[in-house]
Amino acid sequence: MADIAFKNPELLWLALILIPMVAYYVFLQRKSRVEFRYSNVASSKGAEATIKSKLIHLPFILRMLAVTLLIVVLARPQSSSSWQDVTTEGIDIVMAIDISGSMQAEDFKPNRLEAAKKVAKTFIGNRPNDRLGLVVFAGESFTQCPLTTDHSVILNLFADVKSGMLEDGTAIGMGLATSVKRLKDSEALSKVVILLTDGDNNSGSIAPVTAAEIAKEFGVRVYTIGVGTRGLAPMPFTDPFGRTVYQDVEVKINEELLTSIANMTDGKYFRATDNASLEEVYKEIDELERSKIDVTEYRNRKEEFLPFAIAALLLLACEVLLKQTILRSIV
Repeated sequence: MADIAFKNPELLWLALILIPMVAYYVFLQRKSRVEFRYSNVASSKGAEATIKSKLIHLPFILRMLAVTLLIVVLARPQSSSSWQDVTTEGIDIVMAIDISGSMQAEDFKPNRLEAAKKVAKTFIGNRPNDRLGLVVFAGESFTQCPLTTDHSVILNLFADVKSGMLEDGTAIGMGLATSVKRLKDSEALSKVVILLTDGDNNSGSIAPVTAAEIAKEFGVRVYTIGVGTRGLAPMPFTDPFGRTVYQDVEVKINEELLTSIANMTDGKYFRATDNASLEEVYKEIDELERSKIDVTEYRNRKEEFLPFAIAALLLLACEVLLKQTILRSIV
């Protein structure tokens, strides 16, 4: 038998309306009771009750049942007993994003960090069947969101990501190691880290190559992204008077290191020099990570209100029919 669940179970509380309806009906019955006085009731002894007297309360009972069924209809009963075979991605992905001070450079619009967050959010929206997590790093690393299938959670946590959350610096090794830690016990078909940075490793207690070796040991593939234009990039600074001024700083990305990390883990290195190229990088990664597995899952829930609605209408029709025929009254 199909399992029935309600889309709006809170509406079942409307059934409480039956209590005042019954009370009002009883009140009307007592109010309309007529008494006759006879000097001799011997002639009425042994008289049998008529069909009409036996069914006098049936219309009201039918109405109560109809109201109950209509309340069930409003609560939207749904079945989820059928199954279907579908194909889906079995991938766990951790995005490791550099939030060091240099990510405020405005060679990307509005800056590197905000551009990276925007593109990453679009990437998440394109991966509805994957578990995703978020790691941020600067001079140290931190898990902003563990692996989850509730993408609304990770999207909300993205809004809180900003430079200054952690001690400044660029600990690429720490960021990668924290990401691998989140994936090492995963049983997913594919385990991936997308590591985005705009500089060179200059802090942290774990060397990037060591972190890459750990990733390789646990079967984690690493895609590395170097963000920053080639040459100089405008960097905002606050002068002694509290004003924001800009200074061109040299973009220093250790592409050799990022390429090495990607190659060691069977991943790939990408260079993004503007917003458009960063979007293309994530699109390519999205296409590369489309491993498929066959799973069995429930079909979408099926609405089951129709039988209840038909039954309610039939009961109301029976009530009207009885009142117009054998239970018709003279006013």
